[in-house]
Amino acid sequence: MLSLHCKVVAITGASGGIGEATARLLAQRGAAVVLAARRSERIDAIAQDIREEGGRAAACVVDVTKAEDLRRLVSTTIERYGRIDVLVNNAGIAPISPLADLDTEGWTAMIDVNLRGMLNGVAATLPVFREQGTGHLVSIVSVAGLSVSPSMAVYAATKNAVRTVHEGLRRESTDGMVRTTAISPGYVRTDLADSMTDPHIREQTRKSMDAVGIPPAAVARAVAFAIEQPGDVEIGEINVRPTAQA
Repeated sequence: MLSLHCKVVAITGASGGIGEATARLLAQRGAAVVLAARRSERIDAIAQDIREEGGRAAACVVDVTKAEDLRRLVSTTIERYGRIDVLVNNAGIAPISPLADLDTEGWTAMIDVNLRGMLNGVAATLPVFREQGTGHLVSIVSVAGLSVSPSMAVYAATKNAVRTVHEGLRRESTDGMVRTTAISPGYVRTDLADSMTDPHIREQTRKSMDAVGIPPAAVARAVAFAIEQPGDVEIGEINVRPTAQA
């Protein structure tokens, strides 16, 4: 196992689920982590817990739909730890429903958080990565972006768009300064279902998560694996799925 003790990592959506698990694991492996989310009390508590266990952690309240918040996350990370090596774009929501329901507010929210939030992260970090001469963008995507299921069209579209942006950035980064990794989990046991507005879909999703979902720590290990690789090794995409299907 390679050490992460020299890495400084900012993580969005870090108040629970995959983001929290990633922050805890990376800190355990020696990285300095900055937890970003809207729930200030939650990320403050997690950061304090990490510090009490001997890790390095700070918190920054961030709404990823606001470009200025991502710029503040980057500046806060640099002020605290001197640099930012990795941004983990993890914040995401899933108020999914059949297209016929015409939930235009839900569609807009998913586009704003899942796609625009990731683009705001790119805009905030790319100039810094190029100034530093190195940087790594990791985004939690979804296998939903590869296979569209009923009621998930817009959610899948946002995730597929994130994957496309990643591939475009990878192809543009021919100088090796910016590394990119897209991680696509299947069902993960998180509270993502809470953002689903349709009661039937919400309950069915929770059942699927319970039946075949993987723990958030499994995705966190995939993030750590990608970050731990030497500078001349780029892990472009990792799919993380359960071994059994319901």
